[in-house]
Amino acid sequence: MVYKGSITINGVSLTISSIEDDLVGVSIIPYTYEFTNFHQLKNGQLVNIEYDILGKYIEKIKMA
Repeated sequence: MVYKGSITINGVSLTISSIEDDLVGVSIIPYTYEFTNFHQLKNGQLVNIEYDILGKYIEKIKMA
């Protein structure tokens, strides 16, 4: 995953706002929070996560 790349959580595409070690942060605007299942999630609850593999390859190229 790469900073400002995309990640999908429970089918909702979000922008990665921070990456630290093995933690990824996203920002969810109030509209998205209200009209998705995010407002029903509890701490520690499992979610489906998909990430953009293309971003990973781009990051490798930049570092080479």
